[in-house]
This record gives sequence, structure tokens and C-alpha cells, in this order.
Amino acid sequence: MQVVPSIDVQNGRSRLVHWPGAAVGVGTPTDRPERIAERYVALGAELIHVVDMDGARSGHPANLEALGRIASRVAVPLQVAGGMEGPDNIRLAFAAGATRVVVSMAVADRPELLHDCLEVAGDWLAVGLDPRPDRIAAYPWHRPAPPSLVDLAGELVDHGVHRLILSHGGAVPDLGFLAGLARTLRVELFVAGGSVDLDAIKSLRDAAIAGIILGESLLTGAIDFAKALEAAS
Repeated sequence: MQVVPSIDVQNGRSRLVHWPGAAVGVGTPTDRPERIAERYVALGAELIHVVDMDGARSGHPANLEALGRIASRVAVPLQVAGGMEGPDNIRLAFAAGATRVVVSMAVADRPELLHDCLEVAGDWLAVGLDPRPDRIAAYPWHRPAPPSLVDLAGELVDHGVHRLILSHGGAVPDLGFLAGLARTLRVELFVAGGSVDLDAIKSLRDAAIAGIILGESLLTGAIDFAKALEAAS
């Protein structure tokens, strides 16, 4: 299972300062996304997840320059989320250096837009879903009743989506449910965020989850990246 460091980019900088040696005063803190990505790649990261915070709010990419700086410094795939909903937005992200993009749950309710995005990104497109039932139920769907997560995921797979990212916010992932979902769907499942520790990472690995995306917990040192890689292997 992959452990994927995530960097929230706002106004060209990381939302959180990364200082691995803060507890003992070793090293240099930085909020430059390209330097943070470099550090993780040097430690063994095989994929970097970048969230364009400004793009998520505006609906179109807003940190392409920062994305380009990251791409120029690391030789691993870059997966970008935030403001990617639309083929032109995806083209801009790819031109800046992205190799994968993540679109929001909103495209699940707009099949034509989803198909347009798939035409540009193909297998390198992922859809982000919030698996919490109350969040799915609260979304303003253009259908008679809210779908279940299983039905929603099945629809996306039928449309040609090969990768789903389940964002748990601060909730604890339901490991049993995720294991069942991984068994029944022909899709790569990534878990983003959530209240996890090293034991949870091992359980997600055993549940055949393709990867876990960790942001604040890695950047603040709450979870050690090297130990997370070990737990996931």
C-alpha cells in the first residue's frame, strides 16, 4: 500500500510549515511546497498529492506556478485536487506538471462533465468521495433520492473511473466497510485523511486499500513517514 504525502497549497505556499526536527531543533522549517515534496521523495515517497486550496474555492486552478515548481524538483507522479472539475482545468494542471487529477463528488451528478474529464485524463483521473452517509445524504443531488456510497461508486466505475479517493475528514475510517468495498469494486481505493495511526495503516493495508493520503499528520510529525511506510509494506 502506498503512503502518499499531501501538501495543501494556498497562495503558492504550504498551508502548514514542515519541520521534521522541530522537537529537537534540528533542520530548517519550510512552507515551500517544492522543498516539502523533495524531502518526502528523498524519504521514499512514490507519489505526491497536492491540494490547490484556492482552486477548490474558486472552481479553477489557482496555484499552477507552485505546481510547476514541485514538478521541476521531483521525479514522481503529482496528483492534484482542487478546482479540477472541467477538461480545460485538467489540461492546465497537466501543462503545469500534474500527472494525475482528482475531481470532486459533484461530477458524479453530471455524467457529461465526467465524460469530458475522462476524455482528457483517462486512467489518471480520480473522483473524491466523502464516505460519511450524512455528507452524501446532505449533498443537493439532482435525482429523486441520495445514492448510497456503494451505488455511487458503482456508477463511477461503470462510467470508466478507475480510482476513487475516500476523504474522511476527521472521522475514523470504517475498516470493515472499506475492505468490503475493495473486494467488490474493480477500482483502486485510496483513503484520505481520517483519524488514523500506525495500526490503522496496517489494517488498511490488510484490507487491500491501494493507498493512504496523509497531510497534516505527516507535516506536524504526528505520524512519522518512515514508520508509516513500514506499516504499509
